[in-house]
Amino acid sequence: MQKRSCYARQGAAFALTLTLAAAAGAQEIYPSKPVRLIAPFPPGGSTDVLCRIIAQKLSASFGQQVVVDNRPGAGGSIGHAVAARSPADGYTLLLTAKAGLVINPHLYTKLPFDPLTDFEMISQVISAGPVLVVHPSVPAKDVKALIALARARPGQLNYGSGGIGTTAHIAAEFLQVAANIKLTHIPYKGGAVALIDLVAGQTDLQFGDMVPSVPQIRTGKMRALAVTTQQRSAALPDTPTMAQAGVDVQFPRQWWGVAAPKGTPRAIVDRLNAELAKVVKAPDVLERFNSLGVFAEHTTPERMLEIVKEAGPRMGKLLRNAGIRPQ
Repeated sequence: MQKRSCYARQGAAFALTLTLAAAAGAQEIYPSKPVRLIAPFPPGGSTDVLCRIIAQKLSASFGQQVVVDNRPGAGGSIGHAVAARSPADGYTLLLTAKAGLVINPHLYTKLPFDPLTDFEMISQVISAGPVLVVHPSVPAKDVKALIALARARPGQLNYGSGGIGTTAHIAAEFLQVAANIKLTHIPYKGGAVALIDLVAGQTDLQFGDMVPSVPQIRTGKMRALAVTTQQRSAALPDTPTMAQAGVDVQFPRQWWGVAAPKGTPRAIVDRLNAELAKVVKAPDVLERFNSLGVFAEHTTPERMLEIVKEAGPRMGKLLRNAGIRPQ
């Protein structure tokens, strides 16, 4: 009887050893299959372009393909909901943004996800500020001339944005208050779509995302008046900041970060955080970011969560002051 009990204990110990070894091995070989990186906005926009840069570098580092999965709609909320409902195994990631985690909770009464409890934050990776652009037909060569034109034609100049509550919309609200002017807002289903109409002359101006705007500016299809960042952009070195152009207001900036479904193992989160640090510091990535007019960022998972928590109340107050209510 004692011999059987001894064998049983030995068998249990051996099984436990195999289980622990298998678990350790599973962690060591992550990822062992393709990884999905969700882009919650349409192809061709800033999020999609940046998502593909990150996916390409992670694919090379992992030795496994990182596949971009575009899930646009509802200001990014659909893609966020898909990510939140996915298995927490490290094989579904999300290129989230300030719009999805900070702004959308104040725009929609019912979100299909909770920005604070449904995700494991991994790291911020990119930041940027929009650029104020006008159609070439607008007879304003700088910001002061644009303000004078808007005052002479109250409500007649219109601007496009990717939708109510987007960075482009909020930046235009800032300008109207700071300069005491009245513009007419035309919301679109995405900032890239709005820029298409600006290039076509259907709208007069826009606070455009840098990524799709810079190529259009360089070809003369629209004119850049100022960037909203505190320093000039390497992509548009001759374009002044808004402060240099005479509007010394801190305009809202956009940022992007990588997140995973809640419950993703900490070992995987840490691995991804370390890999993203390498990605955003790579010389070829920094060169690409400079050409697009965006800035590389890297944070701890804890700091990214803090940023979301801190920014939420401020954004809610800002939107309420602008007369924007959740729908």
